[in-house]
Amino acid sequence: MNISIRQATPQDLERITEIYRESVLNGVATYELTPPDLEEMQGRYTALVDNGFPYLVAETDTGELAGYAYAGPYRTRPAYRWTVEDSIYLPPESRGKGVGRALLAALVERCADLGFRQMIAVIGGAAPASVALHRALGFELTGAMNATGFKHGRWLDTTIMQLPLGEGQSTDPDPNAYPGTLFREV
Repeated sequence: MNISIRQATPQDLERITEIYRESVLNGVATYELTPPDLEEMQGRYTALVDNGFPYLVAETDTGELAGYAYAGPYRTRPAYRWTVEDSIYLPPESRGKGVGRALLAALVERCADLGFRQMIAVIGGAAPASVALHRALGFELTGAMNATGFKHGRWLDTTIMQLPLGEGQSTDPDPNAYPGTLFREV
């Protein structure tokens, strides 16, 4: 599948909402049980993009959206501002075709360029394909939580993986540069 990766735009949100809806209803990557509507997804998108977080889409050569990925705050307390959590969602027809890998690689690169130092993957359902994807891009297993979600009539485990970005923990970050300016206490 030929794809290009680009920044998502508000015009992509209808398709993004459809992709996410399918994942909520049929998958375990998200522990949401009720798919959010377009208005809610617009609010989520705006909250991330307005704070400088990357939100990417994979687009086929025919203009179809083959998936999306974004990074958001791992936690909102100020000491966590150097750490992001990744999210990737693909429609069924894009899975297993390298789209997730292309999106995650681009997301990792963009987050490192922005100055983030760690990326966390919180993998719902401990999905083997997602674990393998993250491992292939250098993420290491840092935790496993048993029976943390109940969806589709069964208990689900959660896998936590982590990837250092840029200089990682080898140097102190600049608190006056992005993302040091995020979530400052007043």
